[in-house]
Amino acid sequence: MKFQILTLFPEFINSLNNYGVIGKALEKGIIDLTVKNIRDYSKDKHNRVDDEIYGGGAGMLMTPQPVYDCIMDSKTKDSLVVYMSPQGEVLDQEKCKELSKYDDIILLCGHYEGIDSRIVDNYVDMELSIGDYVMTGGELAAMVVIDSVSRLVEGVLGNDESAVTDSHYNVLLQNNVYTRPREFNGHKVPEVLFSGNHKKIEEWKKESSLVNTKNKRPDIYEKYIKNNKLK
Repeated sequence: MKFQILTLFPEFINSLNNYGVIGKALEKGIIDLTVKNIRDYSKDKHNRVDDEIYGGGAGMLMTPQPVYDCIMDSKTKDSLVVYMSPQGEVLDQEKCKELSKYDDIILLCGHYEGIDSRIVDNYVDMELSIGDYVMTGGELAAMVVIDSVSRLVEGVLGNDESAVTDSHYNVLLQNNVYTRPREFNGHKVPEVLFSGNHKKIEEWKKESSLVNTKNKRPDIYEKYIKNNKLK
C-alpha cells in the first residue's frame, strides 16, 4: 500500500520513518510513504501558497494552483485523494477497513484557514476528519490515518490476528487483558483464563467485551444491541 502526503510541513510527516511497527513496515516495503511539499509547486516568485479570503474573513487561505499541481503530479487512475478536513466524515474502524483496500491513498493536508473550495469540490474524492474539533493543520490527522489503516494491511503487525482483536474491529471494545504477575496489589487475574477451557475463555472474553463497551461507550453498546436484537 502506498501513502502520498501533500503538505507544507514534510519534516513533520517524515518522523513516521522511525515510529514503531509503521517504521518497520516502511523499512520492509510493506507500505510506502511519499511526502511532497506543496510549496515546491508554487509559481509565485516568493513561493507563496496562501492569500486573503474573498469576501473577507480572518486568516489566510491556501491558493488552488500549487495544491492542484501537487495533486496532479501525484495522482494515478488508482489513487484516492483524501482531504483531511473538520468537515469530513469522522474516521472510525469501518472507514479504516474501507481505506485499507486501496493501493494508493493521497492525503492532502490543509493549513491556515484551509484550502480553496474549488480544489475540494473538484479534485478531492473524500473529506475525512478524525473528530469534531479543529486543528492547526492536517498533518497530525494524516498520521492518524496512516497508522490506523496500515495496521490492517497484511504483514504490518507481523501477526495479523492482532488487528482482529483490537477495540472497534468488530464493533465492540476489546475485552480486558492481563499478563504477569497473576496478582498485583491484591487484584487477581480472572481464574477462567487459567482453566485451559477454550470455550469458557472465549465466552468470558465476549462478556468482558460487552461489559467494557456498555460501561465505556454506551452509544456503541446500544447500537450493537439494536443491530443484534439482544436484550
